[in-house]
Amino acid sequence: MKPRKVVIAIDSFKGCLSSEEANRAAAEGVRSVCPEAEIVEVPVSDGGEGFLEAFHAAIGGEMVEAEVKDPLMRDIRARYLLNGETAVVEVAETIGLSLLDPQERNPLATTSYGVGLLVADAFRRGARHIIVGLGGSATSDAGKGMLQALSDVFGHDGPEVPRGVHTGPQEAFGGARFTIATDVDAPLYGENGAACVFGPQKGATQGMVRLLDERAREFSAASAKRFGYDRSKMEGAGAAGGLGYAFLQYLDAECLPGTELLLKTIGFDAQIADADLVITGEGAADSQTLLGKLPMGILRHSAGVPVFLIAGKVDDRPELLRAGFSCVECINPSGIALEEAMKKAVAQGNIGSTVRRLLTVSSHCNTNTIVHL
Repeated sequence: MKPRKVVIAIDSFKGCLSSEEANRAAAEGVRSVCPEAEIVEVPVSDGGEGFLEAFHAAIGGEMVEAEVKDPLMRDIRARYLLNGETAVVEVAETIGLSLLDPQERNPLATTSYGVGLLVADAFRRGARHIIVGLGGSATSDAGKGMLQALSDVFGHDGPEVPRGVHTGPQEAFGGARFTIATDVDAPLYGENGAACVFGPQKGATQGMVRLLDERAREFSAASAKRFGYDRSKMEGAGAAGGLGYAFLQYLDAECLPGTELLLKTIGFDAQIADADLVITGEGAADSQTLLGKLPMGILRHSAGVPVFLIAGKVDDRPELLRAGFSCVECINPSGIALEEAMKKAVAQGNIGSTVRRLLTVSSHCNTNTIVHL
């Protein structure tokens, strides 16, 4: 029997499709085979690209623009979501790797300063719970730039704050609380830390990695001496080039897995309670998917409901199937050039045709609703 209700929750295909665009393409595929099916499209993100849109769809609110700085301190405008006393910040909006040309990527030169400006703007507009999606950053400064911006805006301890030798800017945020969302569990420094694991993809050479790691180690030591506690080894400390550490150590943030936070916020469990099928996906699916990436969060919440996993590239299919996915499919035909596969229209068409192919083995379906969350 073909599905009567299908929930679609696909992560963005970075550099190609947003979560909403990927969901829409899959929905077209479902609709072409099961025209009367109820289709629920759920924009999702694990804390990186698409985080703002996913929360906007979930909780509503107003998209606010602010004058901030990009990773190289150039003037740009960036968005965040404001809903009453809750603000949602996506760090990639202001310090994203996608904001830099390949030749500009140098984590010794980039700064998280722009994030501090976004946080300050949200606070000044009345936000007292600030949710920060950590992902896709071009920086590896342990959040010192962000702290510097907060000091510049609020005047707490001046430029010395980022060196960890003063009380820190959290006193400027009376009554405010912070939640950082990330599926990265890396510590601040060390062989599994921010610089060593993520530095190379941000343009760092091995020499840069060693220097960045040493700077992070020294910063955390100075901060621990001043505060009397050290959060450099907490899960999430190494996220966004150590920006997670600055929020944990200086702003007493709570760290939650990005996928879990979003799924709880949107009431995902209720959405799939009577579903016959869930379709999820990401740009590349492999054994790393099993380490907490968004499709695994979807799978964990879909107990008893078949989950199809689609991706632009698939490796380690047997491991993914053993993990519990009912089907694991690459959307791209064999031999397609990467440049062609990354074209938006091509990717959307390939998602739709893949979903159609997977569903054609089923019989008729019924009901008649499409819901966009």
